Amino acid sequence: MRKVFQAELQQIGEELIQMSQLVAQAMARAYEAFENVDTELAQEVIAEDARIDFLQTQLDERAIDVLALQGPVASDLRMIVGSLRMSASLERMGDLARHVAQLARLRFPQQVVPAKLAPVFAEMAELDIRIAVLLGELLETRELDIARQIIKLNEQIDALHASVFKMVASPDWTETAPTTADVTLTSRYLERFGDHGVSVARKVNYLVTGEWDPDAAGF
Repeated sequence: MRKVFQAELQQIGEELIQMSQLVAQAMARAYEAFENVDTELAQEVIAEDARIDFLQTQLDERAIDVLALQGPVASDLRMIVGSLRMSASLERMGDLARHVAQLARLRFPQQVVPAKLAPVFAEMAELDIRIAVLLGELLETRELDIARQIIKLNEQIDALHASVFKMVASPDWTETAPTTADVTLTSRYLERFGDHGVSVARKVNYLVTGEWDPDAAGF
């Protein structure tokens, strides 16, 4: 029975890693579609989000079965509860990548954001992709130095997000209302993607240390 239990825990961990890999791919492809006004690629990203949703459902059902049938305690219980919460964050990251792709499709054949903001959004997207890739490494190794890297990358995203809102609020901003809405939404989607990555990193910290407080791990 214990061997079955450990196999189930291993499978849950592998599914979390797979979700993180799919999420990284989704954001990379979504931003490529966004940047290049590629509606075909955007549609692929939108359609493939269902795979991430399916994996979350599968993982959550497995975790609930383990809770119901195995009666885990201590660190094993932390692993299962943490996995349920991490899968929700990863699923949301997939949704946010899908939203970026949907904006590209919506505004075709025009660019979603003004050219002057393109470098800012490109940098935000690159940071998001790096966070998602690091999540896969973190989930596999549970090395807390990787979690700290994720948090630092997200701080850069937050600064870029703030700069976008500062630009939009400037008296020099002369873009139309739809463009302003698109800029605001894009920045918010990219910023929230990073935040969910941090949420996963903090939960890995909890699995390793038993502490929810990120300062306990030197974050």
